[in-house]
Amino acid sequence: MKRIATAAALLTAALAAPAALTGPAATAGPVASAGPPPVALTVASYNIHAGIGTDGNFDLDRTASAIAATGADVVALQEVDRHWSDRSEYRSVVDELARKLHMHARFAPIYSLDPSGPGQPRREYGTAVLSRFPIAEFTNHELTRLSTQDSDAGPQPMPGFAEAVIRARGALVHVYSTHLDYRGDPSIRRRQVTETLDVLAADADAPRVLLGDFNAEPGAPELDPLWTDMDDAFAEAGAGEGLTYPAESPEKRIDYAAVSGQIEIRGARVGATELAATASDHRAVVAEVVTAR
Repeated sequence: MKRIATAAALLTAALAAPAALTGPAATAGPVASAGPPPVALTVASYNIHAGIGTDGNFDLDRTASAIAATGADVVALQEVDRHWSDRSEYRSVVDELARKLHMHARFAPIYSLDPSGPGQPRREYGTAVLSRFPIAEFTNHELTRLSTQDSDAGPQPMPGFAEAVIRARGALVHVYSTHLDYRGDPSIRRRQVTETLDVLAADADAPRVLLGDFNAEPGAPELDPLWTDMDDAFAEAGAGEGLTYPAESPEKRIDYAAVSGQIEIRGARVGATELAATASDHRAVVAEVVTAR
């Protein structure tokens, strides 16, 4: 009789269970994650001067060591050659760096010129993104530029503004690598900032990281519109002065890591080692960030 009573009790409990699972109480607690968990990232911007150091020597092993020393998960590069000229031995700088560092790479040429000879690859120069995480999407956007290859050409739309969508532990982070105009007249940079904000606005709901050589110091009026949408990581949480150029004895902060409101800044720094001071004519700027849930 005891066994029959126990079986009856179990049957009663089983019959009651579906009502408990399908009733209002089933939806009272969390049933699914609201989104991917926060992800910590180290990001860096580095103008590598085509792999040429302050001694005038092309040395990709040194460049790779300088990038590795940042500890960055994602690195935006500027002044990147791919079979460009003898200054970088006509080598594909971006591809070799990716292999040396075991990182994914995408390249955004500003210039893509005819080969130096029959059967040779195209000569290209631009920006790039290196990432330890997979790159889900990539776009080479245009900005208004003055050509360094044609002195008679006026301002015109040209590519070289890289956007990589990084798949980092379930989060999709939009990372941009840019190189703004270097001339003393800020008018082209002003146009480039406006166009940059238009590109960033298309991804307004996503976490965004803008990295690059802006060729202007933080107080430059042409950069002001950027800071209405993005936060300057070094200004918010930097250690030291953050000067990046010229590398051997820096006097200016012209290299940046900027983030959108979906990203928390934990810290920012510029390298102070001999390698950081000699591997390029710029020092890299590095930021520690966390994506918000």
